[in-house]
Amino acid sequence: MVHKITKKIVGYKVLTDEKKEAAAGEEQQDSLESMHEKVERPEVLLGSTYKIKTPQSEHALYITINDMILNAGTEHEERRPYEVFINSKNMEHFQWVLALTRVISAVFRKGGDVCFLVEELKAVFDPKGGYFKKGGVFMPSLVAEIGHAIESHMKHIGMIETEQLSDHQKEFLAEKRKEFEAKHGTKNGSDSEFPEQAVLCPKCSTKAMVLMDGCMTCLNCGESKCG
Repeated sequence: MVHKITKKIVGYKVLTDEKKEAAAGEEQQDSLESMHEKVERPEVLLGSTYKIKTPQSEHALYITINDMILNAGTEHEERRPYEVFINSKNMEHFQWVLALTRVISAVFRKGGDVCFLVEELKAVFDPKGGYFKKGGVFMPSLVAEIGHAIESHMKHIGMIETEQLSDHQKEFLAEKRKEFEAKHGTKNGSDSEFPEQAVLCPKCSTKAMVLMDGCMTCLNCGESKCG
């Protein structure tokens, strides 16, 4: 096809195969569905419910997170949280729980990287003091545990990568644990799966850090004061 040039040429560029592929990739990215405020809520959403039971209340909290399926049926299919609901028989915290769900849901619908919410919630401390969950995991507040539940959900749908110890690290920690228990004895009726002499690990918030070979080491995540 011939095109007649009727205006002065002010610039030009050669479209190579690489540039064609890059342009096609950009066009495909632009056409992908992403989360934003104007995405309409479908009739049915996929959801998961997480139970939180604290020693501070006889009633549990149930956190339900509903997800949108974006780019369904394609290689770019992904789940993104759309809304959150928190339900409990305990009405003591009703006002701030309701406000929290609305704010979190609004952030979810805004789109972008919403994983920052997890760290913000987990960093909230209760001035009255936190509590230990079964297994020795310390929760500085109820809000922090809600943050942990949201983090678990984001890991489940692939938004946050789960950090896992290598087989070598697991074997090393298992050996060190055997040495420690042989020297100091095992736990005595504690809810924690780790030795009762263990203290709180600053990295994973689990009461699993013990003194071994002159160095504080966490039997849960491998954190060591000696590097």
